[in-house]
Amino acid sequence: MKPLIADLHMHSVMSGHAFGTIRELAQAAAERGLKLIGVTEHGPGIPGTVDPIYFRNFVDAPRVLYGVEMLYGSEVNILNNGTVDLDERHLNCLDYAVAGIHGLCYEDEGVVKNTDNVISCMENPKVKFISHPDCDTYPVDYPALVAGAKATGTALELNNSSLRKPALRPGCAKNYGIMLPLCMEAGVPLIINTDSHDPSAVGDFTLAMALLERIGVSDDLILNNDLEKLKNFLLEK
Repeated sequence: MKPLIADLHMHSVMSGHAFGTIRELAQAAAERGLKLIGVTEHGPGIPGTVDPIYFRNFVDAPRVLYGVEMLYGSEVNILNNGTVDLDERHLNCLDYAVAGIHGLCYEDEGVVKNTDNVISCMENPKVKFISHPDCDTYPVDYPALVAGAKATGTALELNNSSLRKPALRPGCAKNYGIMLPLCMEAGVPLIINTDSHDPSAVGDFTLAMALLERIGVSDDLILNNDLEKLKNFLLEK
């Protein structure tokens, strides 16, 4: 498979529960040969994360560090009403948003309603992909999820951190075994991210790549193995 050259889901100390600065994340990315990274601090529903005013100052954020191109987004939280926890004013300050379910600000509502809530957030033009849609704690209907991603032009994430810490995301390998073939059948794009909370994990896609090879996912479906393809996708929706 083609090597991955970008990692668009990671957290710095600003998220309140991670262990590296933005510069340390970028330095780690440079050492591992990445061309581009996206730092995605958690949305306000997670305790200890940034105040939304942080996102309004991205105009001053460095765009190249250690030779690595920098993007700045947010991992916003999917809420039980089918919206995300960052308002439009602050969403518009982001290069992109990734939306995911987190138990600190979401209550399981069962397969149908969970899926509806995720798909509703896909309709937001700033949400480019769904983070770690893989956990039995918040089950979803994968055929419906993939159909929703196809209809809205949203990518789905294969999260290396889920595979590395399966006790925190029970059922993740099984669920990716369901989701990935459906994405192949429907032509829904995939993004492979580390969800790093420490610089040591940036660019380590080992477990995710092994799963992709085992299932036989085509390089054409993966967004972050080609810089032009990835950038074009981020401008869509």
